[in-house]
Amino acid sequence: MKITFTDKAPATKFLVAGCYEDKDFGTVLSALDKVANGAIKASAINTDFKAKLEKMMRVPTLNGLDGALLLIGLGQVKDHTGLALEKLGAKLIPGLSCIRVKTAAIDLSDIEATEALSAPEMIAYVASGALLRSWRFDKYKTKREPDEIPTLEELVFVSPDVKATQAAFDRLSAIAEGNHLTRLVVSEPPNVIYPESMAAHAKELAKLGVKVDVFGEKEMTKLGFGALLGVGQGSIRESQLVVMQWLGGNKEEKPIAVVGKGVTFDTGGINIKPSNGMEDMKYDMAGSGVVLGLMKSLALRKAKVNVVGVMGLAENMPSGSAIRPSDVLTSLSGQTIEVLNTDAEGRLVLADALWYTQDKFKPQYIIDLATLTGAITVALGYEYAGLFSNNDKLSTMLTDAGTQVGEQLWRLPMGKTYDKDINSDVADVKNVGSGRGAGSITAAQFLERFVNKTPWAHLDIAGMAWDKADKPLTGKGATGYGVRLLNEFLAKNFEG
Repeated sequence: MKITFTDKAPATKFLVAGCYEDKDFGTVLSALDKVANGAIKASAINTDFKAKLEKMMRVPTLNGLDGALLLIGLGQVKDHTGLALEKLGAKLIPGLSCIRVKTAAIDLSDIEATEALSAPEMIAYVASGALLRSWRFDKYKTKREPDEIPTLEELVFVSPDVKATQAAFDRLSAIAEGNHLTRLVVSEPPNVIYPESMAAHAKELAKLGVKVDVFGEKEMTKLGFGALLGVGQGSIRESQLVVMQWLGGNKEEKPIAVVGKGVTFDTGGINIKPSNGMEDMKYDMAGSGVVLGLMKSLALRKAKVNVVGVMGLAENMPSGSAIRPSDVLTSLSGQTIEVLNTDAEGRLVLADALWYTQDKFKPQYIIDLATLTGAITVALGYEYAGLFSNNDKLSTMLTDAGTQVGEQLWRLPMGKTYDKDINSDVADVKNVGSGRGAGSITAAQFLERFVNKTPWAHLDIAGMAWDKADKPLTGKGATGYGVRLLNEFLAKNFEG
């Protein structure tokens, strides 16, 4: 969808104008109401429209007005944070889609600045929310009813300072585009997204200035990636390790590393999953999808920070060559792993990816993202991702960033007692704990053994990567959870 900015109301048949809950009409609506002989205000009164934040009211075509009008509530000035304004913008998309318009003008030139945000920045946030929500995945639908075909093509935002609004929007739209890339690869079916095709998506980022290196099975075998390769050995698809570098900061600064689990389809392997719901396992690569989208965002907005993004990619399939329960794998770190459950495979992929990353790049911090455990949804549902960390400062920075953008984190405990539960009788470590309890925690304890004391955080996004309910900014389906969080984390703490 095209989004543009202007300082004059364009000639369009559909106008959206904002009004405050606790204030009279501003300049824009007052002028329109005068032309309509007071009919707009009368209509608002008759329908008991209070202009609460995100509430909308359509005003029918009125004498003296060329076109239709949609009032959108701005609530009160104190309500206006970046996140609240993005949700306001997102609300416009289903509203305008129902009305079946192609182009709409959004006149927010009366919006009032806050201590934190200028008026141009506020309008940019509204536009960003509209852009985030406008994304949809319907490329495989060959037959649709007329009302299923989207008509909305362009939003024109009226701003008192077009240049400043555009500058603010350019940064936000770069983040939205990264979010959209993540949602695309997570939404694609597993016959389209597999390790090599994910690597191909990463190679496309080289055009934006991202340094991309791809390791296939031959290279990983020489290096000793025994855990990652073990996961993929039952598949006809070749496993991959993708390393992306965005070096926009000072050359002397150590990078921030972000590592993603990329199991492009997870059958469970020999410990095969139940058939009911297995189709959801196409998004078991969402952690790597976040890393991919983040790197695109950083490149598009020319972020002044050094970031290494690593994707460990494999397909977990049952076959005559697949790993078996009780197999012992030798990881890149040299630690041996007893595989008691082949469906606890994501931690095996991450074990080698994490060790490689900390050893090769010596990062300031390392963050991994993974749809790692079903247990995290039992603990937290679908409102928070689980946060596990060996570093309080890093945990606080990530949690604060998540709160700012509405991608919330909840920190869970780790400790020696949990760690002892994954000691193996026949190897250095086993890939699952001894019982059903604390499954997400023992998974995190497993990962901690492969970060070599680097300040580290693990984000278990199993409950957040995909949503079957309608989310304000992303609707149903792939959410891209993590892209906006990590952009905020990096911008606030490392870009200055």
